[in-house]
Amino acid sequence: MEFLENYEPLLKAFWYIALPISLFFALQTIMTFIGLSGGETDIDSDAGDGDLPFEIFTLRNLINFLLGFSWSGISFYDSIQNKAVLIGVSLTIGLAFVGVFFILVKQILKLSENNSFKIEDTLNKTAEVYLTIPEAKSGKGKVLISVNGSFHELDAMTLSNEKIYSNSSVKVIAVENNLLIVEKN
Repeated sequence: MEFLENYEPLLKAFWYIALPISLFFALQTIMTFIGLSGGETDIDSDAGDGDLPFEIFTLRNLINFLLGFSWSGISFYDSIQNKAVLIGVSLTIGLAFVGVFFILVKQILKLSENNSFKIEDTLNKTAEVYLTIPEAKSGKGKVLISVNGSFHELDAMTLSNEKIYSNSSVKVIAVENNLLIVEKN
């Protein structure tokens, strides 16, 4: 690292932090994308809604902080003459890198939500009759029902002695063998 010999001590320190941390960050990123992260993601998805979904003091957050700190120090070294202000700006940018990482992880965790359809989730929900439902146990019709934000067309029948016509509103009262038992709303 002969190119660093003529630099001032603060700029040298920024470079001595930036080079190994950047290499480590690149290796960590490559290992994460090819699945060699050792199973540790620094994320605890079982945290409550009010808690942070991950730990604050982790190696990954330290690397993010040092990346922002060192590279902003190098980038602004000639622009900001006051070295105390330069260090303050670098610290702020390093903390911003960690904050951006928190936001990204929180958004990624939202993508892991399980929205698979289970017919049991239709119980006590309101549906719209799509095809007329014949009177008690003499046949089936179809309903449109929204579960977890998506619409499903499902077979339905009623225990009532009257037909339930299309565009009527019904409530699901039971589920038997993938068949909804409904009553008029």
